[in-house]
Amino acid sequence: MSLPPLVEPTAELTVDEVRRYSRHLIIPDVGMDGQKRLKNAKVLCVGAGGLGSPALMYLAAAGVGTLGIIEFDEVDESNLQRQIIHSQADIGRSKAESARDTVKGINPYTDVILHEMRLEADNVMDIFSQYDLIVDGTDNFATRYLVNDACVLLNKPYVWGSIYRFDGQASVFWSEHGPCYRCLYPEPPPPGMVPSCAEGGVLGVLCASVGSIQVTEAIKLLAGVGDPLVGRLMIYDALEMQYRQVKVRKDPDCAICGENPTVTELIDYEAFCGVVSDEAQEAAAGSTITPKQLKEWIDDDESIEIIDVREPNEYEIVSIPGARLIPKNEFLMGTALQDLPQDKKIVLHCKTGVRSAEVLAVLKSAGFSDAVHVGGGVIGWVNQIEPEKPVY
Repeated sequence: MSLPPLVEPTAELTVDEVRRYSRHLIIPDVGMDGQKRLKNAKVLCVGAGGLGSPALMYLAAAGVGTLGIIEFDEVDESNLQRQIIHSQADIGRSKAESARDTVKGINPYTDVILHEMRLEADNVMDIFSQYDLIVDGTDNFATRYLVNDACVLLNKPYVWGSIYRFDGQASVFWSEHGPCYRCLYPEPPPPGMVPSCAEGGVLGVLCASVGSIQVTEAIKLLAGVGDPLVGRLMIYDALEMQYRQVKVRKDPDCAICGENPTVTELIDYEAFCGVVSDEAQEAAAGSTITPKQLKEWIDDDESIEIIDVREPNEYEIVSIPGARLIPKNEFLMGTALQDLPQDKKIVLHCKTGVRSAEVLAVLKSAGFSDAVHVGGGVIGWVNQIEPEKPVY
């Protein structure tokens, strides 16, 4: 469906701006009027990571007048494989500041507003109200539902994207004209069921493919051209190099944008998404050890069996000495239980402690009452015990 322009045009473009945006100006569907609308637009990008990087760079290059960046993290070396807005020299810097400097280098006419904080229920409404359009580059379900609900309550459109390994998705959610994110995904997946990019990986260039779609949709909405992805989900398979679309209809029973909404204000999104399941939290209580405790057990030759529940490719990058690899899914399916020793204490670990807590719950219910897991996982081990080893 075609929609009216989201913003009004600014009064004029300078001579320098006309030169800069000349290739836009000669496109009949954009022209002087469309470029003036871009100049007058205020767009917030949630995150300056994999999707935020190409989104911010191309929004700036396109001539969006004001770009907001909400980001609380620092640049890590593992980011550079896909987060192209940052460079080697930015390692350890604020991602928001690094992104701002790159944006200003691309287009000095773009104003950049930094929000160096974690997006939460107590600040999202104030931040979002300052912008015309939201570009969602988040990588966790709790923040996605927070972004969705705030946009519905404020009647703001937002362009959503998601990436994982070789697969990408994108859509435009705007409850006034179509479905919202909850219409597509009414409930979050069970905790630990869908691995994050940090756990499962992502092809770096996939970020550019999906991020460029997001920017295209943002420009179309701001300038009022074309047919935005409202009510359509774009699915991209990089391995097969195929795009396909799925229609998404507005759900009359949607909890927030339906005919009788049950969500009328922001909620506790961490609890809603259950970042760690109740069973895992209960299992980990009193059964969590530190990397230093594990090192003492190893040095004292304690009777323990160290089980790494990550994936094989993660194990190849870095591992705890003596750990045996049994991926988490084998525990969830029950096939791994028969191979566990009965005469040793089971010590589980993963990358940070989330997956191992989920497996710990499985073991506790199967009768391994003295099993424990390592809080902080292999990352904690490297930081505290073997700092010369790589992290990912």
